[in-house]
Formats: sequence, structure tokens, C-alpha cells
Amino acid sequence: MTVILSIETTCDETAAAVINDRLEVLGSAIASQHELHAPFQGVVPEIAARAHLERILPVIDRALGQAQLGLEGLDAIAVAVTPGLANSLVVGLITAKTLAFTCNLPLISINHLHAHVYACQIASKKNVYPCVGLIVSGGHTHLYDFENATSPRFLGGTIDDAAGEAFDKVANMLNLGFPGGPALAKLAESGNRKRFKFPRSFIHDQQLSFSFSGLKTAVRYEIAGYGQVDFRQLRIDSQLAADVAASFQEAVADVLVAKSIQALRQTGRDRLCVGGGVAANCRFRELLEKAMHAERAELLIAPSELCTDNAVMGGIAFEKFHAGQFESLDLDIVPGLVRS
Repeated sequence: MTVILSIETTCDETAAAVINDRLEVLGSAIASQHELHAPFQGVVPEIAARAHLERILPVIDRALGQAQLGLEGLDAIAVAVTPGLANSLVVGLITAKTLAFTCNLPLISINHLHAHVYACQIASKKNVYPCVGLIVSGGHTHLYDFENATSPRFLGGTIDDAAGEAFDKVANMLNLGFPGGPALAKLAESGNRKRFKFPRSFIHDQQLSFSFSGLKTAVRYEIAGYGQVDFRQLRIDSQLAADVAASFQEAVADVLVAKSIQALRQTGRDRLCVGGGVAANCRFRELLEKAMHAERAELLIAPSELCTDNAVMGGIAFEKFHAGQFESLDLDIVPGLVRS
């Protein structure tokens, strides 16, 4: 049995997982940083990197402890190196390199976005490729055509805000705290999703692009009108807030579903795999399930615990392990979005 230690530090979650070649999770640990970033209503890169430094080794120890393994029981070290926050990625990479060097183990690089789609394979325990992959999270909203797990073709993505970022920004306008996505989804349950006709950019355009900046601005104007405003001091009627949340959520979900259908039709694929934090949104899942049923396409969505950033999805490293695709110790990070 082959066993890999996967390390994830792309943003503000410090995570490690021990996984075998049957994609069984032997141990998994995550240290969240939400309490550190909440006062700033968003992730502060320097704070995130410092927290990773403090937490990475204890998190690895916890994962190994759950697996009842020591470093000598590992066959490789895998680490996410792209995309992500530069200083956060560096912490994970240096840790992985150190372990690989001192234990004389192969080093494997992970593309964080590819791993989000691979979470569907880990959960379903079956080969999910080829497929169209939709990654929808706080930092990314992108569509890929996956012939296999590690060499997708970029189909299109957001030209401004990611869907998850828009959720957090609108939640901030409604004073729902950070991270705001789950709180906004909860508030939307009591709202009228048809009250506001918020824009759905590019929904009828065959170009596979997303844009949520205009939607975010439309929500702002609906809540506060024009001009400068301190949302912390703004008193918003509770029903208005719920209706805004529901109408906003519906607009985002409509666009994501429409573009997923377009991507399937343009590629000729009959399977959609979805990962990323926004994939945990219940209303989005509901609309996507109905649409894929009508489209006669198979839908695989990562379970909620594998939607947000985690190291379990680093099981994608086995694809490279079996192909002998290892990295040298001069491996570097690639913080920006790599479209391939």
C-alpha cells in the first residue's frame, strides 16, 4: 500500500492529510484562521502566512497521529504550489521540501484547482474523467475540460470577482460577519428570491466568462443607494436583508448553472464535476441537480467537507505518483492563476 502526506496552505486553511492509494483517508487535520481574519472582513495575506508558520507542524503531527504512522511510513510528500497567496504557499512548500529531503521521499506538486475537481473522485471512489470541471470558490470561478485529472483545458473564468468573493462582500454589506457565504445562505432561506431582478452577466453569451462585480454593485445600490456609506452603521430591515440575500444568491446560482450547461454542450461531455467552497451552497446544488437531470448529464459535487480548502483532495498526487511525475527540490510556487 502506497501512502502520501498531502499539505495544503494556499490561502487561510492550514491542512494536512495522509491518504493511501485506494484513496482512503487515514488521517486529516485542518486549522482554520477565520477568527484571525474576521476583524478585517477578509483574508490578510501576512497574517495568513504567519499563522501557517505556527500551525503547519502541529497539523501534520495530528494527521500522522490519526493515521498511526510516522514519517517512515510515507512513500511521498505532496504539496499545493499553485494558485494561492504567495507567502502562504511558501510555508507549505518549504515544509514539504524539508520533509522530502530529510526523509529521502519523492516530492509531488499539486494544482489546487485541479484538486478541487479531484475531490469528486475521492468522494465517489470511481474514475470521474473525462468531465467538465467547475471550480467555484472564494478566489476562483473557472470552467475546465478535463480529459484526465492533471491536464485540463481552460474553458473560461471570471473576469473580475469570484463567486465566493461576491458572497463575502455582499454578506459584509448585510453585516453578517466573515466568512459570510454560509450566513448569507442561511438568511436567504427566509427571503423572497424573486423580489429583486439583479443582473446576470454573460448568462446568454456563449463565451464562458463570469462577472460578479456588477451584481455586487447592484446589491450595494439596493441596500444603501448612491454615495459613501458605512455599512456598519446602516440599519437594514430584516425582511429586506433576507430578500436581498435570496435574490443575490439566485442570480449567482443562475449564472453558474447556465455556464455549466454551455460548457457541457460546447465540449460534448456528459459529466460535470463541481468543487470549491460555493459548491456547498444548498440552493446552488438544488438548481444544478435539476438542470443536469434535464440535460441528461451526470453530476458529481464534492461533499461539503471537501468543498472548502482541505488536504484530502491532495489525493490527486497519486495520479502523478503512478506516472512517476516527481519534482526536484528547486520547485517553486506559482501564486497567480495558471489556466492550464
